[in-house]
Amino acid sequence: MIDYFEALSGAEQEQVSESIRLLYRQTFLLERTYDRKAKRSQTNPAFYDCNRHLEFIQKYFSIMGIDSQLGLIYIRGEQVVGEKLPKLATLYVLILKLIYDEQMSSVSTSANVVTTLSEIHEKLATYRLLKKQPSVSEIRRSLAMLKKYQVVEPLDVLEELDGFSRLVVYPTIHVILMGDDVRELLETFREGEEEDGESEI
Repeated sequence: MIDYFEALSGAEQEQVSESIRLLYRQTFLLERTYDRKAKRSQTNPAFYDCNRHLEFIQKYFSIMGIDSQLGLIYIRGEQVVGEKLPKLATLYVLILKLIYDEQMSSVSTSANVVTTLSEIHEKLATYRLLKKQPSVSEIRRSLAMLKKYQVVEPLDVLEELDGFSRLVVYPTIHVILMGDDVRELLETFREGEEEDGESEI
């Protein structure tokens, strides 16, 4: 493994090291991300760098485990300890997974899904998961956290949130939660057992 790394040029070594640091910091590396200024998806150079050296990086992370699917490279396993999510962000993850699965089950040529804040809140209401409307600051905080972990990309400015605010849902959501996990967690929330709890991403 060390021989492979040492055979790379100094510039390649630095590039691989930076990509590994980014992957470790974010847990996920997406192949394509949405650029709000350009108004289109763009390729992620760090993803391709990791993909080019994937065998080496898999060995590097062999204790934790690393996987690649759906235009996504990610660290997996119980050793990955995520940041605590507030309840609203957790609820968003659950609903975004449902929306992602619904849209992907229809004919789609993209790995990404687009939804709106009002659609998310309507589904939360349908499942009776919100007792009261969250504040704008809570919504912004939750979306900013999910953006940080590349779960969503707001297409509109977070400071100007309303029901029409659009979000790209990345395939990251697919590896965070499986369909059965969503249904179980929805039941837990519906029963009110985790009224003020936190979860991890």
